[in-house]
This record gives sequence, C-alpha cells and structure tokens, in this order.
Amino acid sequence: MKSEHVSDTINRIFLDNGDEIVLVGTAHVSQNSVDEVRAVIEEENPDHICLELDKGRYESKTKEQSYANMNLTKVFKEGKTFLVLANTALASFQKKMGNQTGSAPGEEIIGASRIAEEKGIPYSFCDREITTTLKRAWAKSNLWNKAKLIATLLSSAFDKEEFKPEELEELKKSDTLQEMMNELSKELPGAKEALIDERDRYLATNIMQAPGRKKVAVIGAGHAGGIISTMEKLEKGELSTDLTEISKVPKPSIWGKVIGWSIPVILVAVIVLAGVFNGFHESLRYFTIWACTNAATTVLFSILSLAHPLNWLVAAVGAPIAVLNPAIGVGVFTGIVEATLRKPAVKDFESLADDIASFKGWFRNRVLHAFLIFFTTSLGSILGTFVLFPIMLRVFG
Repeated sequence: MKSEHVSDTINRIFLDNGDEIVLVGTAHVSQNSVDEVRAVIEEENPDHICLELDKGRYESKTKEQSYANMNLTKVFKEGKTFLVLANTALASFQKKMGNQTGSAPGEEIIGASRIAEEKGIPYSFCDREITTTLKRAWAKSNLWNKAKLIATLLSSAFDKEEFKPEELEELKKSDTLQEMMNELSKELPGAKEALIDERDRYLATNIMQAPGRKKVAVIGAGHAGGIISTMEKLEKGELSTDLTEISKVPKPSIWGKVIGWSIPVILVAVIVLAGVFNGFHESLRYFTIWACTNAATTVLFSILSLAHPLNWLVAAVGAPIAVLNPAIGVGVFTGIVEATLRKPAVKDFESLADDIASFKGWFRNRVLHAFLIFFTTSLGSILGTFVLFPIMLRVFG
C-alpha cells in the first residue's frame, strides 16, 4: 500500500490489489468542503463513492421526521435517555456551527450522495450506526467518565463561542485535529476508543471492501490519519476485516450488577443488624430515618426542578423503592410521570436542538424538562442515601 498526501484535505491511496482510493477530509459544516467534494468527484469520476454516514443518519437528514411519535415512556424504561440527549447535543452543536458558516451540518456528505445519483455513480454508507457508537462509548466508560461524557456533550451545546469560516477551515488540518483527538484520548479513553478508533477501523474496512477499482471516500478530516494507518494494518493482516465484534453493544459487566445490588444489600444489612442488637423498634427507626431522608432529598430536587406537584408525591414514594431495586431508578418514575402530566407537543421535539443550548430551554421544553427531572431526582436519591443518611444517623442514631 502506498499513500500520497495531496493537500491538507485530500489523500490518495494505492492498495496492493491495484485499487485507488481518494480520501476527501471535510469539516462537516464548511461551505468550502461542500464545493471541494463536488470538484473532486467531478474530476476523479470514480467507480464508487463511500460516505462517512450510516443509513439512519442519512434518512434523518433527508426525510421528514415525525418527532411526535417519539415515545418518552419507552425512552426512560429502556435506558435511552443518554442516547437521546447525546444525539440532541451533537445536533445542537453542529447546527450552531452550521448557522455561523452558512452550511448545514453534513451537507458535503449529503451533497456527495446527490452528485452520485446525478452521475449514476454507486455509493454506500460506510459508517457504523450512531446509536451503536454511542452505546459502546457509554458502556466502555466508568461512572466518572460517564459524568464527564455527559458534561462534555452538554458544554458543547451551551458553548456560545463563535467561529469564523477561516478558523473552521483550520480544523481540517490533520495536526490540529490530531491534537484534539489526543486530548480526548487522555480525558475519556473508553469513549475515545468507541467514537474514534473503532469508527476508523469500521470506515477503513468498508471503504477498502467497497466495489470499484477507483473510489472517492468523503470523511471527516479527523478520521483521515486513523483510516490510512488502519488500512495499512488491514493490508498487512494485522487487523481482521471482521467487524462483528465492534458492531454490537457490549453486555453489561457482571461487576456493574454486583455493585448495583450491593447498595440495597448493605443498606438492609445495616437496618437488620440494628434490629438484631437493639430490637425490632430500633430497626424500624433506622429504616424510617433512611426512607424519610431519601424521600425528602428527592422531593426537594424535584421541587427545585419545577416538577409537577403530583410528581413530588411520586418522588417521595418512588425514591426508597428505587434504591431497594436498582433495576429501576427513581428517575424512570419521575421522568415518565412528568412526560405524562405535561405531555410534550410536536414543537417541543422540533426545537430540541435549539432549547438544549439554553438554561431556560430545559424548563420551557417539555421533553428536556422531563429529562432534567429524571437526572435531578436520581441525584437527589443518591445524595439522600450516601450523604444525608449517615449524617442523620449521627444526629438521631
């Protein structure tokens, strides 16, 4: 395999089997990238075009979406809250940058598919499904890194910094992007593996295996270096072309379940031991202190989040139950009830990408408000059990 660095955005690769691949790195929200992609396709006239896109994202960008059909109850029950918020935060960040540069997010990739259709050139989606990528990033992160991952996504949505088009074009230079990738690797190694390394392998494999002797691949500039190095490993047989393992979501770790159930076990043990050594009434008193502390803290957080008054009752009753059954968090109860009592309208779903970027939006938008209550009541229950309960035991124990 030989590679030729044509420019900051274009690399030409010659495989040992005679195939030629032209990698076009883009900024995703740059009008210059849109124009460059068209120019490269027209000049190269490839046999096949590969797109850094999965079918789901392509359809979401090209077809009308019925946001009103999103089932929030199902989202909470199936633990998809993070996925929805992550997608929304990413969409918000790209939309904001697109508004500043005058180019819609991913327009150069969608444009490449349109040019392919105009010219009758076959094209394929070479990226992994975004839901699989996000689920793997979540599964590979520990609790602390999960919190950092959410914070990073939300901070990108809240960030008000404006970029000039020429500054955005600088992002296409591999050294700048590589520095960003290295920082991501240090902060979130698990997420970086799923978001970048695995996708580099997925893209490189699908691009190499795509039909045609001459191919143009339209990718994000940050993937260029990783794709080229991955192709070299694939040609040398150092990596397998079997993508089965990185195409599925890892099963939850057995240790996660052990830790989850250890909390109610320890709590119950403390209460039972209090009864063994001091009598049933003492055991009942410990349980009452814990239940009231947990319920009160959770209710307080629901009030601060402006939850529906009836949801305060749900928080009070649901918090102790949820702690004793870690398979169901109190946030699931309060999130579902909030979405039921204050049912979101179509406009709430359609304005998600805009509302997530403002503090007021989290209270104005009924979808985001339900998510907010999901998180705050969950946090309240955790603080009630691990922080306030020990304090209350010292005071009343």
